[in-house]
Amino acid sequence: MRALALGAAGLGLAACGGRASASTVDEAAAVRAARAAQNAAIKSRDFNRMASFWTDSVTLTAGLGTTLRGRDAYRRAFEQDVDVTYERTTKQVDVSTNWPLAWERGTWTGRGTGGGDAVPVLGGSYAAQWVKVGGRWLIRSELFVATFCKGAACRWPAAPQ
Repeated sequence: MRALALGAAGLGLAACGGRASASTVDEAAAVRAARAAQNAAIKSRDFNRMASFWTDSVTLTAGLGTTLRGRDAYRRAFEQDVDVTYERTTKQVDVSTNWPLAWERGTWTGRGTGGGDAVPVLGGSYAAQWVKVGGRWLIRSELFVATFCKGAACRWPAAPQ
C-alpha cells in the first residue's frame, strides 16, 4: 500500500502547488545552477565533480535506451565515452511545495570531442528528478530520449526491447 501511495503522490505533485512562491523560485534557480555546474564538469571531464550531482542510487535511461543504476555505473559510462561530450539545456524546473523534490526538463546534445565547434552528433529531450539532500540538490533519476542524429551516430543501435 505504501508503494502505491508513493507512486500516486508523485502523480499529484502539480496539484499540490498553485502559484510559485519566492521559495520555489529560489529553489528552481538552485537546481538550474547545479545543472550548469554539472555541465561544466562534464565539459572538463571532471568525473568526481560530475558524479557529485547524483545520488548514490541514481537511475538513468540513456538516449538510445540503455539503463544504468547507481552513481558508479553512471560515472563509468562517462569515463568510457571518450568520443562524445554532453550538454543539458534546462527549459523548465518545477519545485514541489511539499516535498524536497524538483522536476527538470530540457534538451540535450552530444557533440564529438574533436575540439572547437564540434558539430552536434545526437540529441533530444530529457527529464530529471532532483531531490534535496543535506541542503544540496542531487539528481535521483534521468530519462534521455534521442530524437536527432548526424553522421556516425545515426548508425548507433538503440537498446533492444
